[in-house]
Amino acid sequence: MSLAHGRPYLAIPGPSVMPDAVLQAMHQPAPNIYEGDIVTLVEGIVRDVKRVARTEGHVAIYIANGHGAWEAALSNLYKPGDRVLVPATGRFAHGWAEMAEGLGLVPQIVEFGTQSPIDAARIEEILTADTAHEIKGVLFSHVDTATSIRNDPRPLRAALDAAGHPALLMADCIASMACDEFHMDDWGVDVALTGSQKGLMVPPGLSFVFFNDRAKAVRAQMPRVSRYWDWVPRSEPEFVYQYFGGTSPTHHLFGLRAALDMLHDEGMEHVWARHATLARVVWAACERWSEGGALKLNLADRSLRSHAVTALGVGIGNGQKMRAWTAENAGLTLGLGLGMATEEDPHGTGFFRIGHMGHLNAHMVLGAVGVIEAGLQALQIPHGKGALEKAAEVVAQPEAVAF
Repeated sequence: MSLAHGRPYLAIPGPSVMPDAVLQAMHQPAPNIYEGDIVTLVEGIVRDVKRVARTEGHVAIYIANGHGAWEAALSNLYKPGDRVLVPATGRFAHGWAEMAEGLGLVPQIVEFGTQSPIDAARIEEILTADTAHEIKGVLFSHVDTATSIRNDPRPLRAALDAAGHPALLMADCIASMACDEFHMDDWGVDVALTGSQKGLMVPPGLSFVFFNDRAKAVRAQMPRVSRYWDWVPRSEPEFVYQYFGGTSPTHHLFGLRAALDMLHDEGMEHVWARHATLARVVWAACERWSEGGALKLNLADRSLRSHAVTALGVGIGNGQKMRAWTAENAGLTLGLGLGMATEEDPHGTGFFRIGHMGHLNAHMVLGAVGVIEAGLQALQIPHGKGALEKAAEVVAQPEAVAF
């Protein structure tokens, strides 16, 4: 007998749970991809996805995942031999650096570990020392999906300005957009990118590169850009076919239209506040569990944590056991402990992640917390008591949340 029958809950940090409205919107015949309703659909999506990023700038949409967005952004701005600075707070900054290296760029990684945010003062030192302005871009993760560290773009913008450095500030917002507060224009970010499968609540397969006029001017100086990745025809199309470098991803667009309607009907400020409050529900439980056993949050300081994903350690082997138990016995799928391997645990078996992003509410999060509590008991993993009660308190009496 298993208690996993019924609707499963995919609580990994993307793909996130897809709303029924999104799935229903996708369930229709293919449209004319050259003219008619598709033109209005895409024009509205371009306008409304920029509202999510809080930008008046430009956006190029690609039929790709987040790795495609990494390559697209780099391909439009840099040529082989160009240097980029990559402050790293987890696995995904290294992934972007590897993408840069594959394109012939020269990434300079500044390592801050897996439990600390970027030190903007250190970045300012490096930029100030680069008097020849050989560094062309600063690439960072707004939220690193592996470590759950949230990096504030504003100190990095201040570091660039204080150094008088012209490098572009480029933010990987794949895990954070539509979950954590983000204001591309007001915070001085030149390029931001994301994917469809997390806060935007759409199946994997679309990625977005937002860029301002400074980045547009840099692109104009490029001697050549791959015809597919070139953002010029995608952001300034003569006809709808050019938005996507070919055939439109029509059914993803139908789903995205429904998702954007949901986000803007709720209001982005309320979306951010909901994510912040539900993250606190998860944290309240985790902090109680950590009082009496092996379970430890990757980040002790709440102000550094993502509102979309929580990374945890629970003892060598126990993370893997926990994920197996919750999926097989309760229908709850938790995330792998990516990029968290240690010398004692080279495969990261002691870690797991809880995704709390996108289309979720209090009963879903409380249910996930309850299943994890059951898993701790079933696997006889020592843990503190009172986690469920503490989590319920946050739902019952949510404080004003500074998201």
